[in-house]
Amino acid sequence: MILNLPNTVEVAMPNVYADQIEWFIRHMTRRDRAIISVHTHNDRGTGVAATELGLLAGAERVEGTLFGNGERTGNLDVVTVALNLFTQGVDPKLDLTDIESLRKVYERCTGLFVPPRHPYSGDLVFTAFSGSHQDAIRKGLKERQESERTVWDVPYLPIDPENIGRSYGTGIIRVNGQSGKGGVAYLLEGGYGIHLPSELLREFGVLAGKIVDRDGGEVGATYLKELFCNEYVFHDGPYRLRSFDTVGHSNGGCYSTSVLEFQGREISLSGEGNGPIDSFVHALQLSEVADLLVLDQAEHALGEGSEAEAMAYIKLEFLSGEICWGAGIDSDITLASIKAVIAAMNRR
Repeated sequence: MILNLPNTVEVAMPNVYADQIEWFIRHMTRRDRAIISVHTHNDRGTGVAATELGLLAGAERVEGTLFGNGERTGNLDVVTVALNLFTQGVDPKLDLTDIESLRKVYERCTGLFVPPRHPYSGDLVFTAFSGSHQDAIRKGLKERQESERTVWDVPYLPIDPENIGRSYGTGIIRVNGQSGKGGVAYLLEGGYGIHLPSELLREFGVLAGKIVDRDGGEVGATYLKELFCNEYVFHDGPYRLRSFDTVGHSNGGCYSTSVLEFQGREISLSGEGNGPIDSFVHALQLSEVADLLVLDQAEHALGEGSEAEAMAYIKLEFLSGEICWGAGIDSDITLASIKAVIAAMNRR
């Protein structure tokens, strides 16, 4: 026998409804011959809460509809309850592994649409725009990958999207005017393997936020890569690198020769240093083209294999005290670094 305990128009608070169920179960006879079923509506927006507390109070069966379909504000959304249970380690015994297809059938048959922020099934459920949320998700996914964790505990993502046929690729984090460096880093890293140094990331995050806020809307990884390259790699300026060569010394030092184009004329440079970058900077100082110091540098491959290009980042300080970042891309890591120096000089 199934005994249905409805909360018809949801007038009771969820805890009161649960108290009613608990009282009923304690005082009924032949309890072993009955299955206690709950049937909640969502007039006060607490249909899910009432159901979950009802289950904790002893109910054994839930009645609901797909995505809360029903009169007025709808009945219980059985999908939300089922996946809430799943996040707590309880198997709801419902196949929700392809929630996208389920939603499409529902929308086609009913003529209704699941709101974009609807729990689990909405388009924006696994999407973060807020900078702090983006940063936490990025770090959580990275830590999970590096530690090979099996328990899902990524901040702001209550369930592994892959469990319901969704994806946690670059679509999870989308950048708009309220986003910060976390979202920018996630998209650049996930989309193109670009890992900005933390200080450069903060600087570019502010720049990207201002531009996106000015233009409105939201942007993806491709837009951010183009924005970064236009500002830090291909920034228009007076300097052009025509050639660069190095010769190593037996004592570990480096001698370099290079040709720069500056305002239409070519300048031949030569210098010595501890390495290619140091010798190039020394050459710039000797020729009085620029008086500068390298404060920080980093580089990494943009892919795998011998044909992969490299990205280099350089932070320069000029005699005036001005500090500029630049970046360079080349199949040769040394040339990528030299190009980064030129890019920083052009951004001055």
